[in-house]
Amino acid sequence: MGKKIVGSPEAWENGSLGREEEFVRVSKDVDDAALNEAAGLQPISIRLQKTLIEDFKMIADINGIGYQPLIRQVLKRFADSEKRRLLREKSAGMRALDDDGQHDPDNGEGERAYG
Repeated sequence: MGKKIVGSPEAWENGSLGREEEFVRVSKDVDDAALNEAAGLQPISIRLQKTLIEDFKMIADINGIGYQPLIRQVLKRFADSEKRRLLREKSAGMRALDDDGQHDPDNGEGERAYG
C-alpha cells in the first residue's frame, strides 16, 4: 500500500502535496474544448519567424516555463500597455478640448458633448 497523503490547502501551497512523480499520471480523457473554455483560452494559428520562436523558447527555458505561456504573457503585457497608452491619449485629447473651451460641459441631460 502506498503512503497516505493528508490533504490541506497549506500542503498544496508548500509543495508537500502534488509534486511527487509516483502520484502523477497522464489523463487520457482530456476534453480540449472544455479545458480551453475553463481557462478562458482561444486556440489560434499564427506564423512567426523561426528565430523569434527560438528566442521565446530560450527565454522560456531560462524562466522555467513553456514558450507558449511566455508568448501569452508577452501579448497580454503588450495589449495592457497599448490600452493604457490609448486611454491616456484619448484623455489628453479630451482635456485639451476642455482647456480650449470647445465643448459644452452639460448639454442639459448631464452628458458631455464634444465637438
